[in-house]
Amino acid sequence: MPVKHPKVAVLLAAYNGMQWIEEQLASILGQLAIDVTIYISIDPSTDGTEGWCAAYAAEHPEVLVLPAAGSFGGASRNFFRLIRDVDFDGYDFVAFADQDDIWHTNKLQRATYVLQTREVDAYSSNVTAFWPNGKTHFLDKAQPQVAWDFLFEAAGPGCTYVMSKSLADSLKKSMLDNWRLLQDVSLHDWYCYAFARSHDYRWYIDPEPSMNYRQHERNQVGANKGLSPLVARYKTIHDGWWFNQVQLIAHLIGHDSHPFVRTWLKLRRRHLLRLSFSARHCRRRMRDKIFFFCICWVTALIGKMTR
Repeated sequence: MPVKHPKVAVLLAAYNGMQWIEEQLASILGQLAIDVTIYISIDPSTDGTEGWCAAYAAEHPEVLVLPAAGSFGGASRNFFRLIRDVDFDGYDFVAFADQDDIWHTNKLQRATYVLQTREVDAYSSNVTAFWPNGKTHFLDKAQPQVAWDFLFEAAGPGCTYVMSKSLADSLKKSMLDNWRLLQDVSLHDWYCYAFARSHDYRWYIDPEPSMNYRQHERNQVGANKGLSPLVARYKTIHDGWWFNQVQLIAHLIGHDSHPFVRTWLKLRRRHLLRLSFSARHCRRRMRDKIFFFCICWVTALIGKMTR
């Protein structure tokens, strides 16, 4: 029977967030039927985020600001620090939060209910992207999972992730064992999804949107909509970043010696051509399967493959 009021540790990474963080914190503290504690880790900021968060935490006992830990240089390292330093004992679930979104009031209630009733270990969901001009766009990430998608993409925006304590504890242990290499992982949500799937944890991607996903010029990774993001995505592949991340994540999760992975992990021309024919097993959405196939061929024939 589901826990009536689950205890959830929310890990929030902040950096120059004064423009949005108060609205986001209010949406998290307003969650229905959940006992929530928010842990904030702040990358050194220039807009007063540290002082404001300290004052806010002094007035809200459910909010705790972690001690300064130097510059992280990106959200991924900031989230890894949160996972490392927050004690999960006493919590039922662990969730990620960005500083600039707006959560639906039932986001954690629905996530924890799904986790318990479906007997899965991790949850993510679709989102509704929104822009300052009032435009919105539904982002669908809930296509059926395939055998190897976790090596090539995340489960969706990391700010929708909610994990069981057992998965969070296992993730933390693996991270501590690989801390130095982990610092080169650019996207924490991709890594967390890969770790969970590769270690046989069950993951559910909810087709219902759980939050409003704010879009602005400082998004590290935003809504993949229109031609510009597609061009930007191709550039990261052509420059070698994406395939290098694939190699690194495969190594960190212990899959670099798997027979399937070994057939293409060196990412030379013949390996990429071979990998292209597994596109249907490597991405969830049909458009992305086609893009994956084409990118493997283009990269093999004319593109830069690794740094």
